Amino acid sequence: MKSTGIVRKMDELGRITIPIEIRRHLKLETRDSIEIFIENDHIVLSKYNTSDIFDGSTEDLIEYKGKNVSRASIRELAELAGFTITE
Repeated sequence: MKSTGIVRKMDELGRITIPIEIRRHLKLETRDSIEIFIENDHIVLSKYNTSDIFDGSTEDLIEYKGKNVSRASIRELAELAGFTITE
């Protein structure tokens, strides 16, 4: 885990502000969803994405290495790579 050296105080409602530098780096926009994980004794925040990373579709998704990819995109990529898909 990389330290940024940035420290924020939590308010009485448990809220913190994510610094602009981090929001820009992660391409976080206003109203983006953030997923919250706990790893050992750390809180991990991650931009939440429920759509295909290639075309934005939201149907028939498979998670691969933390990214969502639709079956249609996988078929297209396989064909681009020269593979024949049989079902």
